[in-house]
Amino acid sequence: MAASGLAVDAFRSRVLWAPLLKEASLAALVAVLLALPLVGLQTYDIGGGALGIRTHFDWVAIGAAAVFAGRLALRLYPQLRGREAVSTAGPVRRIAAWANRQVLPITTAGIGFAVALPFLPFSSRYLVDLATTVLIYVMLGWGLNVVVGLAGLLDLGYVAFYAVGAYTFGLLAQDLDFGFWQALPFCGLVAASFGIILGFPVLRLRGDYLAIVTLGFGEIIRIVLLNWTSVTGGPNGIGGIPRPSFFGLPFVRSAPEGVTTFHEFFGLEFSPGQRVTFLYFVILGLALITNLFTLRIRRLPIGRAWEALREDPVACRALGINPTTIKLSAFAIGAMFGGFAGCFFATRQGFISPESFTFIESATILAIVVLGGMGSQLGVVLAAILLVSLPEFGRAFAEFRMLIFGAAMVGVMVWRPRGLIAHREPTVRLGLHPWRSPKQ
Repeated sequence: MAASGLAVDAFRSRVLWAPLLKEASLAALVAVLLALPLVGLQTYDIGGGALGIRTHFDWVAIGAAAVFAGRLALRLYPQLRGREAVSTAGPVRRIAAWANRQVLPITTAGIGFAVALPFLPFSSRYLVDLATTVLIYVMLGWGLNVVVGLAGLLDLGYVAFYAVGAYTFGLLAQDLDFGFWQALPFCGLVAASFGIILGFPVLRLRGDYLAIVTLGFGEIIRIVLLNWTSVTGGPNGIGGIPRPSFFGLPFVRSAPEGVTTFHEFFGLEFSPGQRVTFLYFVILGLALITNLFTLRIRRLPIGRAWEALREDPVACRALGINPTTIKLSAFAIGAMFGGFAGCFFATRQGFISPESFTFIESATILAIVVLGGMGSQLGVVLAAILLVSLPEFGRAFAEFRMLIFGAAMVGVMVWRPRGLIAHREPTVRLGLHPWRSPKQ
């Protein structure tokens, strides 16, 4: 009993309740002011052109209570355990450390599962289609990881390169009758050119200023696509984009005379799922090529220069590294992968419009990179699976998707500020000379 009394006294002496309660109350008050017009009041049609107002003050109260409890917990937990314990302890950190040590086995198992997914007993067309969407975001995340994770350049307009790749294929197919495989390299090349165009104005910018300029660039591209009606079709978009073929074998039920379809060539019964499976393997191959290219280029001089620029730009210049070339190369290569993903998106949908390339797409891709761990290839995959697939299985929470998404981001930034699987280790370490001791 005496020991428990001492523990309670120590707890009370370490925690200053008045400032914590005041801060939590202010946070709850702000939540009420924001939620009252957005959630608490809802208009509905009475009839005859009149509108009524329906109140949901109970939701506002629940939200305010959740904000109060969450803010109090966030401020109370570090005082009880110490900030060092918060940043270094916990099962999440142990799992992340284990994942960093077991990268090769996890990667091999993941690739094997991805290849076998369409043929597993529980697989379905919906599941394969969802996996295709996840792989698109994985590829986009790995492309943005070059700019943000390796070079340390915050880019909020990455969706612009995604859109450039998609519209490049759409215009080539519409005007020059290009197919997917013919247009794919051109989409990457045009997107890389736009990356260089973006890179030149932002060479002297860093941090928030760089983010604002790249955000503006993404919106400029979207507005141009929306208003340049004679070329892009404006709000109507571009339709009739051709689907990819398997070495010239189309995935259709019947083809013109002289053209053999996929199922006829292999003696199979026609199924719409064949095209879905083929698209899945196409994006899987593109994503794996992106991953291998990124892992390889990290060990080349250009990749080491990106890491040097990320860690210390001043020391990077002092070593004689040209930051202009390094930044432009990062923007160009990252944009190139975005263009490839956009080309695949266009051929998968068969129709593109500016509505598919809004700022929320850039925010989602950046969140995948940040939450997964900047510089971590495995972390990008994990974050893409969580952010893209989980909302599909939790349709009951569809109305609160963005609320849950924001709360998850806040939680990860508090407890895992460097991402779920943080990996900022340098690619190459300088070894000691054999005649020098570690103390020297």
